[in-house]
Amino acid sequence: MSTGTNAIEVRNLVRRFGGFVAVNDLTFDVRQGEIFGFLGANGAGKSTTIRMLCGLLRPTAGTARVGGIDVGHDPEAVKRRIGYMSQRFSLYEHLTVDQNIAFFGGIYGLTGDRLASRRAFVLDMADLRGRESMKTGALSGGWRQRLALGCAILHEPPIVFLDEPTGGVDPLSRRRFWRLIDELARTGITVLVTTHYLDEAEHCHRIAIIQAGKLASLGTVSELKGIFAGRPIVEVRAGQPVEAMRLLDAMPEVEKTSIFGTAVHAVLRGDTLGPAALAARLAAVGVTAAECSLIEPSLEDVFLDVVERNAA
Repeated sequence: MSTGTNAIEVRNLVRRFGGFVAVNDLTFDVRQGEIFGFLGANGAGKSTTIRMLCGLLRPTAGTARVGGIDVGHDPEAVKRRIGYMSQRFSLYEHLTVDQNIAFFGGIYGLTGDRLASRRAFVLDMADLRGRESMKTGALSGGWRQRLALGCAILHEPPIVFLDEPTGGVDPLSRRRFWRLIDELARTGITVLVTTHYLDEAEHCHRIAIIQAGKLASLGTVSELKGIFAGRPIVEVRAGQPVEAMRLLDAMPEVEKTSIFGTAVHAVLRGDTLGPAALAARLAAVGVTAAECSLIEPSLEDVFLDVVERNAA
């Protein structure tokens, strides 16, 4: 990851739709060659922010510079310098793989040897050799997403925006897609990506958590997990997780609890109560813990904590 020039600079960015404030005073930078993650619930303002940064939506207030260009003053110049992959599948499903590549190559002004070279790159990157004549709609989800990424970067843009690029894709395809993102960053391309999959966000160099249009938290994964310093998390696995959760919530040493699959995560107010003592307390009131142990906070723990604190 490059740590030099900022590829994206956002200052006090606002977007209103009538009386509704979708993006509220956002300020952040994205460094050149960085994979920058945007996390937030549906309606948090992630896609609206990306649309402004791509020059598709004019800001109500504030400024944003993408590749050194002010998106409010020259959105068309911004569009020529970026790649954009939208939430919804952005290719033409009735066209073949080759026809989609040719169509987007034409939009970006690619011709001759350069178009041929970039076509070969996309086919290799998306693992679509031998499938050039297939209708795009007949491809599996993973192939379609890799083809969409390839078409978004046909013109070799220095900055790429990916809006929930792996939605509805199987885990193996998601892993492969993220390997492609890592490769882009290693070549110096800046990637701003939104995702609902918190395990994916672990790949990002830094993450911004957006809540109700505002920046709720920003930092590396390690920095974000630092909010649990002095607040240990104990994972409790019991045959009665809902009852265990109720009993844990009643303990003064427990700040809060949440269900994670079949386990309960209990955030403690300090280190005065260890896992063994916690398990003993539960057993004393009839709930036996099959497993009770200290764990490292996950990004999901962080996300829930940040959102709850900002909502409060």
